[in-house]
Amino acid sequence: MKHYILFFFLLLNIKGLAQQPVKPNAVELYNQIQKLNFLGSVLYIAAHPDDENTRLISYLSNDVKAQTGYLSLTRGDGGQNLIGPELREQLGVIRTQELIEARKIDGGEQFFTRANDFGFSKNPDETLQIWDKDQVLSDIIWVMRKFQPDVIINRFDHRSPGTTHGHHTSSAMLSYEAFDKVNDEGIFPNQLQYTNTWQPKRLFFNTSWWFYGSKEKFDAADKSNLCQLQIGTYYQSLGKSNQEIAALSRSRHQSQGFGSTGTRGEDNEYLELLKGDTPKDKTNIFDGIDTTWNRVKGGKEIGAILANVEKNFDFKNPSASIPELVKAYDLIQNIEDKHWKYIKSDEIKKIISGCAGLYFEAVSDVQEITPNSTLKVKVEIVNRSSIQMKINGMGAIPLLESNTEAIADLKENIPYTKNIELQIAKEVNYTNPYWLNEKGSIGMYAVNNQENIGLPDVIRQIKVGVRLNINGVEIPFERNVVYKYNDDVKGEVYQPLDIVPAVTSSFAEKVYIFNNDRDKSVTVKIKSGKDAINGTIKLELPKKWVVSPTEIPFTIDKKGQEIVAVFSISPSKEVGEISIKSIVTVDGLAYDLNKIDINYPHIYKQMVLKPAEAKAIRLGIKTKNEKIAYIMGAGDEIPKSLIQMGYEVDIVKPDEITTEKLENYDVVMTGIRAYNVVNALAFKQNILFDFVKNGKTMIVQYNTTDDLVTKDMAPFPLKISRDRVTEENADVRFLNPKHPVLNYPNKITAEDFKNWSQEQGLYYPNEWDVAFTPILSSNDKGEKPKNGALLIAKYGNGNYIYTGLSFFRELPEGVSGAFRLLANIIAIGK
Repeated sequence: MKHYILFFFLLLNIKGLAQQPVKPNAVELYNQIQKLNFLGSVLYIAAHPDDENTRLISYLSNDVKAQTGYLSLTRGDGGQNLIGPELREQLGVIRTQELIEARKIDGGEQFFTRANDFGFSKNPDETLQIWDKDQVLSDIIWVMRKFQPDVIINRFDHRSPGTTHGHHTSSAMLSYEAFDKVNDEGIFPNQLQYTNTWQPKRLFFNTSWWFYGSKEKFDAADKSNLCQLQIGTYYQSLGKSNQEIAALSRSRHQSQGFGSTGTRGEDNEYLELLKGDTPKDKTNIFDGIDTTWNRVKGGKEIGAILANVEKNFDFKNPSASIPELVKAYDLIQNIEDKHWKYIKSDEIKKIISGCAGLYFEAVSDVQEITPNSTLKVKVEIVNRSSIQMKINGMGAIPLLESNTEAIADLKENIPYTKNIELQIAKEVNYTNPYWLNEKGSIGMYAVNNQENIGLPDVIRQIKVGVRLNINGVEIPFERNVVYKYNDDVKGEVYQPLDIVPAVTSSFAEKVYIFNNDRDKSVTVKIKSGKDAINGTIKLELPKKWVVSPTEIPFTIDKKGQEIVAVFSISPSKEVGEISIKSIVTVDGLAYDLNKIDINYPHIYKQMVLKPAEAKAIRLGIKTKNEKIAYIMGAGDEIPKSLIQMGYEVDIVKPDEITTEKLENYDVVMTGIRAYNVVNALAFKQNILFDFVKNGKTMIVQYNTTDDLVTKDMAPFPLKISRDRVTEENADVRFLNPKHPVLNYPNKITAEDFKNWSQEQGLYYPNEWDVAFTPILSSNDKGEKPKNGALLIAKYGNGNYIYTGLSFFRELPEGVSGAFRLLANIIAIGK
């Protein structure tokens, strides 16, 4: 049987996006039934992944049973990455998935705006200049109109600009503004093609001791005007406290290092009413709001049926509830309120499926497939209950149609399997995070399809649906087509199905440094998305740059196979930077994309497609051929950049830090946050300091103030602060212009600090011993000078250097001045 997949988009509930079939137990089903009988929604709003209060989200979802959403204005693209080298868009993909995993645990739903996390911002004025304020406000209002929250809760205080991250305050300010505009038909009227206006009842600020400065001040404060929610619930059926569930959710933020330990016992959250009517019962934010089925026309009968289902639920035989659930499902299809019809239809279908032990999955025989191909899919459906079911139709979404005659009976615990073929259309989109498909700006992602705005995840297009007749009522179910395999260690492993180009290419390096007129070899990897391809590859460069050969033919036999093509590039004599593009031609079609796989055990495998490009820089940079031992920290790509500069670099593991080992090197360099994450460094300091004392150089890159493995990070007193310069092009002043680090082997000027990316630096020391010489001074507008960006101290016969400059961002971006300055830092001993 063959079906044809068309290009289409679907608005999906986040809870339906899991790749592995959901198999709820009786306790989970009962909780879902309780939630089915609550018709109320709350939207929590903040700026970043990890800003959300998981304790409150878990309480509202699991105790109150409300539809609970978290709107994160950004995807966290501007943060640091504790688990790998991915930054910017790729980090945003990771943090998006971490939020999705967190919501699976605490029961919430996830939403985003198009705002791009461009890095730390010290005030909302700067934030709203870089973001497109109208677009972000539009997205907030769009999510409110779609989600229809009765209650909105801001994580941050809109009245305190400058006291926290500018993104934080902006999220609260925009939410506060949106509350009054979401019900105005004249505000963003184009949205009303797809949804309706809406008016939330209440807006709260989730205050806490942090906003009062200390726990002591908060304990002493008058809280009589605050709503107080007792969120320390112990869920006996789950064996966990609300705080323990919240900690598991928060611990999904692994890239940020936010592992959390759960607590138990009484606990409170406080909410300050900002707008709307005050609830009489200040322990219930839904007080006075009808959250029963009576809030929708025709809901009374549905509510009565479902109340009996909840009252009579049989934990030993959940399938006994199916006849009444099916009756309620049929009635829900007739209610006029489209919003609650959609939500409750989705919820009750999952409950019916769970009560029946219905197992339904569609598994591809491959994890990746190209457009205009045939996909083989095995469909398995098992009814593990005594309830009679028939398959009325099965096939590809959206072309599935109901048949007048049943295809098959689903007899109790007897699997129904069928192998089908899906023809993947030539026009189908490649799998990619939809917010990365179009070129955005520093402050905003570009998403032109209004209906996609707010969706959390990658839009999966290949689906299989089935229409089941259950007790005389036809109910449709659908599943994403997935790929699964058995791992000898992990067992059953699920991965999403990805639509990939016929061929992709990638450069071996992100940046190529040309220090002189000599040619340099540039290696490009070519990877096939299907069997048996023939083609050619060429590089596109500006005039005055010469590449040889002009193109290279290739043949690849097997899908997934990689080959390499090596070009020789002769640089222009003019100092500057260029972009090199890889173009692969197969069957007359040009392909110019690089496929990046992101695979961590705590999230589903992700694929990102970006232009196949690299940067080439013609520099007058001088190096002194030092041999460098690099001690990795939280993860960065600086060693690759150092090799491009011509240095010999070895990654030295902590247990390899010995006097004998280090004798082979001129410089030891620690990666970002090494003194936060490498515990062994606490016991290696004497070896490292002796290395410096004996005439060598040690370079320590930025560390945060939290959880340093040792206080003795430097041979002299040095105190790290939270000082940073976020304006990447802020003027830099030379405190000691004659110092060798600014003059040898490269003359450093103000030009070298132009066109830096995202920020100049972070976590600068603000106190240091007189042995240190500060080199640079800079500051954001309206602030006092920060002089701790680069500190150099003589220690014995060598040099100890601490720098908070963001080399980890600048070098992979090909910022020429950063390369020149780092070469001087490395050469300080010469």
